[in-house]
Amino acid sequence: MNMFSQPVTPAVRAHMEAQFSLFSDMSQRLFDTAQKINELNIQVAQTVMEESINGAQQILVARDPYEALSIATSQAQPTAEKVRAYQQHLSSIAAGTQVELAKTAESHLSETTRTATAVADEVARRASEETQKTTERQRAAMEKLTRPINKPGDSASQAARKTAQPTQ
Repeated sequence: MNMFSQPVTPAVRAHMEAQFSLFSDMSQRLFDTAQKINELNIQVAQTVMEESINGAQQILVARDPYEALSIATSQAQPTAEKVRAYQQHLSSIAAGTQVELAKTAESHLSETTRTATAVADEVARRASEETQKTTERQRAAMEKLTRPINKPGDSASQAARKTAQPTQ
């Protein structure tokens, strides 16, 4: 069952294809970004795991609690720097994504605008044609309804004319 009463016109089809192309390219850029973030997270997780194991081993072999505490506190500063580097890397990925999305949108702008204008022109043309057809149908219906009243030989129309004429 077709949901549309009219077939899809070439202008609408071209606009839909332009929109699909834009959304497809934007989605690809977003998936690329998600992949970069996932790779970064995996790399960070591996690094954190290795460093945690190494730190735990160093703490376990410490001779006394003071040495263990010293080892633990010495690892805090490098960890903070790594968190800062992670945040900077995420910011870099986000900025790169923003640039890529802007470029993608810009590359599709002219085609999408052209096809949207074509659709708008087609809608305006069709609306004008339909308005003209409707006006013609209304005019024909009014003529059909008023034709019996306006016939000169009709007794009802003669009586109506006599009534409408002023008496002298």
